[in-house]
Amino acid sequence: MKEQFPLLPKIVNGGIAGIIGVTCVFPIDLVKTRLQNQEIGPDGSRMYRSMVDCMRKTFRKEGFFGMYRGSAVNILLVTPEKAIKLAANDFFRHRLMDSSGKLSLKAEMLSGGGAGLFQIIVTTPMELLKIQLQDAGRLAAKSQSASSQVSTSASKIAMDLFRQRGIFGLYRGIYATLLRDVNFSVVYFPLFAHLNALGPRREDGSSVFWVSFLSGCTAGSVSAVLVNPFDVVKTRLQVLKRAQGESSYSGVGDAFKSIMKKEGISAFFKGAGCRVMVIAPLFGIAQTVYLFGVAEYLLGMR
Repeated sequence: MKEQFPLLPKIVNGGIAGIIGVTCVFPIDLVKTRLQNQEIGPDGSRMYRSMVDCMRKTFRKEGFFGMYRGSAVNILLVTPEKAIKLAANDFFRHRLMDSSGKLSLKAEMLSGGGAGLFQIIVTTPMELLKIQLQDAGRLAAKSQSASSQVSTSASKIAMDLFRQRGIFGLYRGIYATLLRDVNFSVVYFPLFAHLNALGPRREDGSSVFWVSFLSGCTAGSVSAVLVNPFDVVKTRLQVLKRAQGESSYSGVGDAFKSIMKKEGISAFFKGAGCRVMVIAPLFGIAQTVYLFGVAEYLLGMR
């Protein structure tokens, strides 16, 4: 008979991991968004030559706090987002175990996919609002106007979308988000479990700290690179305001075709390095929080 699934500490652990991770890596995520949104001009010109160039120009023009533009909405919503993702995967794994407590690869992939499917309820509006704020500085620089003319608050963007299109306005780009997050989870969670199982164990059968951390980093990096094309398309579709001369897209299929035609296959891997630098520590931290059972201590369960 299976043990009762401890849902509450799983949710709390996911939320704690999300807040810590986002705070640490948000500036790199901002750079990723700007690199993915920039298009190469007809003469081959580009605003940012590389990740380092983008970070340097952003910091010089917008300062330290400019590197955290959009972080408030991300920190607010990453708690339920990571809680859903990590807790849902553990819940599905728990339910799909056979009588001997083992899980097939198919069941692991289904568990991961289910977690990715559930998380888009929170992920899509969170990413939509975050991207507008992150990209505001790039748009301002490109139009050579003051940042305040293109920047706004997350609450104003949300209210404008709600008034114009109802609740579905906040779910612009949901299909691309679905493709990214479900495929990411299908790869990440089984890969993490198998990598984690390769390392040494403690006397109680739990993983050694560094094994879980490195497994989370490695699985996150591999998964991030594999789904980066979906992330590029999602980012482009969720931008509500584009600079003059930049492309707009009618949907996922149109975005894939247009980007491929105008920019080539390399465009689908824009920001991949940044994404790895964001995802690797984020999921390494998440697995560390799970390993130490932070929530269990806070809830008095240990």
